Amino acid sequence: MAAQLFAAIDVGSFKLELGIYEITAKNGLRQVEHLRHVIALGKNTYSTGKISYELVDEMCRILEDFAGVMKSYQVSDYRAYATTAMRVARNNQIILEQIRVRTGISVRVLSNSEQRFLTYKAVAMKEAEFQKIIQKGTAIVDVSFGSMQISLFDKDSLVSTRNLPLGVMRIGGILSRIPADSWLQRPIIEEIVDKELGTYKKMYLRDRDMKNRGIKNLIAIGELILYLARDEVDHGMTDRIAASDFLAYADRLCSMPLDEIEERFGVNAGYASLLMPAAVIFCKVVEMTGAEMIWIPGIRMCDGIAAEYAQNIKKLNLGHNFDEDILTTTRNMAKRYRCGGSHAQCVEKLALQMFDVMRKYHGLSDRDRLLLQIAAILHGCGKFISTKNVSLSAYNIIMATEIIGLSHKERELVAGVIRSHGEEFDYVDEDTRVAKLTALLRLANGLDKSHKQKTAESRMSVKNGELVISASWDGDISLELLSVSLSADFFEEIFGIRPVLKKKRRG
Repeated sequence: MAAQLFAAIDVGSFKLELGIYEITAKNGLRQVEHLRHVIALGKNTYSTGKISYELVDEMCRILEDFAGVMKSYQVSDYRAYATTAMRVARNNQIILEQIRVRTGISVRVLSNSEQRFLTYKAVAMKEAEFQKIIQKGTAIVDVSFGSMQISLFDKDSLVSTRNLPLGVMRIGGILSRIPADSWLQRPIIEEIVDKELGTYKKMYLRDRDMKNRGIKNLIAIGELILYLARDEVDHGMTDRIAASDFLAYADRLCSMPLDEIEERFGVNAGYASLLMPAAVIFCKVVEMTGAEMIWIPGIRMCDGIAAEYAQNIKKLNLGHNFDEDILTTTRNMAKRYRCGGSHAQCVEKLALQMFDVMRKYHGLSDRDRLLLQIAAILHGCGKFISTKNVSLSAYNIIMATEIIGLSHKERELVAGVIRSHGEEFDYVDEDTRVAKLTALLRLANGLDKSHKQKTAESRMSVKNGELVISASWDGDISLELLSVSLSADFFEEIFGIRPVLKKKRRG
């Protein structure tokens, strides 16, 4: 089969990038072209809240050039994603429309969790090295222009991920308000970083046994680390750096005047001024975790965009189970809000069983199944705040908490399902997917009304317009029978199938 050419465009906070990739079933993914243009979109966004017309005009001209390159390569498909600077700009919708009209390129703004998940997938393309490293305590540290992300692994599982407002342009914005003769001083940057990392350490590292379950490895990603470690990687002919060597190297960098940094790294003054804050952030993470080794896989956002596309069209098999990572972080979130007990596990099991039995009737996707599973795991998290307004409290918790790998709309859908399952359904504001998932979650939750898992081993089948649920519990199931009867009308309205709970007879 002929190779497919795909284009990935990254509209970042400090640059525009285009990657052209060749995708084949046999060889997977190979980059054949890479273009980059420096443009400080974030400088406007973080200072004024908007992106200026001059920058929009420049951006459109460069994207027009990108469109020409894509046409010359005859790419069959493309994805163009914007990240932090565009995400927080108040005028982003106007800008996206201008880009579409002037260049023909449709750009989608990613949520932070989607953005980090893409770079995570790009790392996983280096499968052998990735799987080997994460067997020991590992953190992926992604320092970018707008923010930074720390994702913790424990024995092959992603256990937590957290976004911190420590992007180098944000730090530069803070320091620009300090007198010019002191803004590059390392101690000031360290105070800013220590404040954020101190809170993170209390929340996510306090209970870890640092001797046996500590973080041994850092996986450093993002454009800034590619510049920072260029000398060390090139001279050592390896993409691994001892943490102690990196700390010593960063100390030397932080003592250099700005013009020397410009000359050493071949960048302009604006970019050079961002490298020291980046070096300080990485050093502070090394000190906080006690990591011994830093792996720099050398990936960019465009690599992640291409990896996800190739995976979706079944031309790239990433051996790591990313859905399981989403579920693991969700379960850790449930643990934090004390809602991950036996009842939640029972509701999750019943909801998924029901989803699978009802596939012919609901028309939902495997992705919807994952969202239902997340909703089932978290449906009781609101009790952590209020026992009176559980559903609304759960909605607020989920909307305020990032779930890696979910878009903002998907997180909103999960939150909406959890809110709707405990309240009267709003037919005006909610879409059909929310209605279907709400009906499934309501019934699954009602099947364990007593919280004693009486129906956990039930059998389900659809017969003659009924979803027949056969419970094998020997004792009384009156609460469950009542709950099913109360949710039956809504379920039947949504699916045209009426749920019926029956007690299985023992012969």
